[in-house]
Amino acid sequence: MSFVFPTRPVPAVPIRGSDDLFPVRNIYCVGRNYWAHRSEMGATDRDPPFFFTKAQDAILYCPPGEVTEVPYPVMTSNYHYEIELVVAIGKEGADIAQSDVPAHVFGYAVGLDMTRRDLQLAARDKGRPWDNGKSFALAAPIGDIVPIGTSGEIASGRIALSVNGETRQDAAMEEMIWNTREIVEDLSKYHRLYPGDLIFTGTPAGVGPVQKGDVLDGSAEGVGALRVKIV
Repeated sequence: MSFVFPTRPVPAVPIRGSDDLFPVRNIYCVGRNYWAHRSEMGATDRDPPFFFTKAQDAILYCPPGEVTEVPYPVMTSNYHYEIELVVAIGKEGADIAQSDVPAHVFGYAVGLDMTRRDLQLAARDKGRPWDNGKSFALAAPIGDIVPIGTSGEIASGRIALSVNGETRQDAAMEEMIWNTREIVEDLSKYHRLYPGDLIFTGTPAGVGPVQKGDVLDGSAEGVGALRVKIV
């Protein structure tokens, strides 16, 4: 028995300090997880975290020290950046207690949750899924993964993004409404997590549109940086 057409390669992200690759399984994203961003998006309460997903073809590896080109996507005129800390899962588990979360974390990366904001808001206003706004090819640029054994548990530090040298997002990761342990605990109630899963943990305030030619520099303290150019 064989496949009826060739299978595509498994998307993977390089691991810092290693020749090995981290094969990507599922991509989970947390919505509105910094207080100031939650407010700018029109909400002020502290509901339980909510999640959406991106397809595997959203992954775009951004090598450190290089400029990675990101194409401006079709069917939008309001293309937004969102800088985020990414948690990479390395051990299978469900109903994971907060105290056990570090044992399930392989490492961390810095990533961008690129968003077709006009499509997302139109879907939201009609009570429809966000897929067209959030899940599309190359919508998740990501830097290399630093193993937790190297970085330690990332629970604090600055996360920031600039556009053409002008700072647009800059916040302390302690400003997350739900910290990374709470996020993994809650997500694992609904989904068994497996090695290869990535969790984008939300973005600070200051999200906004980009145009072709813009250069974005993003960083997460203790994790790394990436640079992309919109083309």
